[in-house]
Amino acid sequence: MIPFKDDNPTSIFPFVTIGIIAINILVYIWEIMSPAGEQFIVYKYGAIPLGLLSFERAQPLQLHPALTIFSSMFLHGGLLHIGGNMLYLWIFGNNIEDMLGHFRFFMFYLISGIVAAYSHAIMASSSAVPMIGASGAVAGVLGAYLLLFPRARVHTLIFLGFFVKVVKIPALIVIGFWAIIQVVNGLLTQGIAAQGGVAWFAHVGGFLLGLLTIKLWLPKRRFRE
Repeated sequence: MIPFKDDNPTSIFPFVTIGIIAINILVYIWEIMSPAGEQFIVYKYGAIPLGLLSFERAQPLQLHPALTIFSSMFLHGGLLHIGGNMLYLWIFGNNIEDMLGHFRFFMFYLISGIVAAYSHAIMASSSAVPMIGASGAVAGVLGAYLLLFPRARVHTLIFLGFFVKVVKIPALIVIGFWAIIQVVNGLLTQGIAAQGGVAWFAHVGGFLLGLLTIKLWLPKRRFRE
């Protein structure tokens, strides 16, 4: 099941959403073309749980942990990683930006990413493996969208063997199914997080932040409409 667009119009041009996507793509190109190598970049700019919790560098060449919280949000580990994150941000981010306004949306995105990073760090407190990716911040957007637009129709590719069908599915089902997968995988891999892999609880933390706080971010005018 792969969503690719929604039937949810906006009233403003989502230049923050597009800007974030553009920055992520440019950073990824820099990653794969850098003479230093991807591994060096990941360990220098990735968010390491040990460092996030102690506020001390877990690696000699690593940026200060307070900076890696932000730099890690714009790094990715492959085309599928960045492609999936940017697809979900493209589909759902414009509507949240429309509701919050440009600046509020940007701050909401960053704070979702911060909460996501610490959610993973707490669950993998002994890990020295860097965490990278926009997944946690994007998860915050998904949580916000689920609460604000649960009935919005999302165009989704459904694979039935060799056949592919496009169906319109309520956001409640599309995002709800995604959220269940994150929680289940997080619980199943508990204790393995310190060894690397997907930071499932980063997704869960970002999602809950978006779901539980999005109404606090809404401008007052939204409550009068």
